Amino acid sequence: MTAVPTIPGPVIHELKTLLGDDGFLTATTDREAYAWDNTGYRALPDAIALATSEEQICAILHLCHNHRVSVTPRGAGTGNVGGALAVQGGLVLSTQRMKHILEFSPADRYVIVEPGVVNHDLQKHLESSGLFWPPDPSSARACTVGGNIAMCAAGPGAVRWGVTRDWVLGLNAVLMDGTLIHTGGRTTKGVVGFDMTRLLTGSEGTLAVVSRAILKLAPRPEKRLLSRIAFPSVELAAAAVSTLLAARQPPSALEFLDGSALDLLRRETTLAIPKEARAMLLLEVAGGLHGLDAQIQEMINTILRFKPLEWTPPVDGSDAASVWQARSALSPILKKLAPKRINEDVVVPVSRLPALMAGLENISKDAGIPIINFGHAGNGNIHVNLLVDPQNEKIMSQVGGVLDRVFRLVLDLDGSLSGEHGVGTQKRDYIAWELDENCLSLQKQIKQVFDPLGLLNPGKIWPSS
Repeated sequence: MTAVPTIPGPVIHELKTLLGDDGFLTATTDREAYAWDNTGYRALPDAIALATSEEQICAILHLCHNHRVSVTPRGAGTGNVGGALAVQGGLVLSTQRMKHILEFSPADRYVIVEPGVVNHDLQKHLESSGLFWPPDPSSARACTVGGNIAMCAAGPGAVRWGVTRDWVLGLNAVLMDGTLIHTGGRTTKGVVGFDMTRLLTGSEGTLAVVSRAILKLAPRPEKRLLSRIAFPSVELAAAAVSTLLAARQPPSALEFLDGSALDLLRRETTLAIPKEARAMLLLEVAGGLHGLDAQIQEMINTILRFKPLEWTPPVDGSDAASVWQARSALSPILKKLAPKRINEDVVVPVSRLPALMAGLENISKDAGIPIINFGHAGNGNIHVNLLVDPQNEKIMSQVGGVLDRVFRLVLDLDGSLSGEHGVGTQKRDYIAWELDENCLSLQKQIKQVFDPLGLLNPGKIWPSS
């Protein structure tokens, strides 16, 4: 059933009563603030509801369900695939005001939070306990736990600790009709019934709205050591990565920069990068104060077998920041060089990285569009950045074909179209390239069970046709 594009008067009246004037926003300037995310695309909602409690989420969804108003859940809006954009109008339901940490049990290593808690704020709260929540997306200073759960966020630490779904024990979530469900619990083991927690984690707000989360915590590493290694080829870097991942202790981060990224850094920064370098790894190990130096030295000794051009001695603390600069400097440079950056987050088996890089280089040359690649080498998750000018009609007319070629290349290499950003609106028309017809049909049936009217976060994940 198609959602009503505007919000009926009775719904407006009830939402104003429920949320107050500062919790229900309809002014154009307010709506404009919620019309954007990190994609740069715009979708103007009809109104904004700023919930402050689980009970309000239930009431808002129940009301909208009864009046056939579409609802788009939203955290901080830092996503890269349009998942928090109201592409069909209707109501944006923001959980950004729900910032309470409700319960913390260091002995049982869990914390219960509301969805609006910012990832970085949670880490600061946990710091003195010696624990942390491992998901570490690059937007951690702004993104919320609710958004991390909706998109199954990851980051550099995923090579060792996994992604968000590995660190969620249980959820309170509200269905589109206002029904509150509870999944999982406070224990790290539990096999009663289907794993609904993992189903909802990564469902991009299309099945339910998370209103509370029980998060599993890990011991915070006492020390981190970082080294930078430059290689003359992607092939040697990929071989080194595969060998490192087979070691007794995995690295805590293993980042990759390709030759095009290194060319940019040489041109735009003062970083001393060997002229012959066509690939770079940033190797981090984390753990206790004792034994870590020996561990990273063992890894570096392994890497030296692949004859790198250069490697930096392992450093920690503030010295590590200068080593990370090779990675952190890229995004500001890319924003300066091109009016628009199209950022894809494809993933391939680590052994296929050389073929991926070679294929991307050919696509870039054929289209005349610069493509800069960097990302998480430890799990083959590469950020493919197309640098374009939206005012250049000739270039923009080629973007669709370039993405087609990029995604076909990734799938031919036994990869996946997204390693951490999700599908949203940006990849929905490609999802059938990766999922077979039976799997796609089953997922649509699951959506139908949770949201039979199709009102919750419409226009996401599944192809429009």
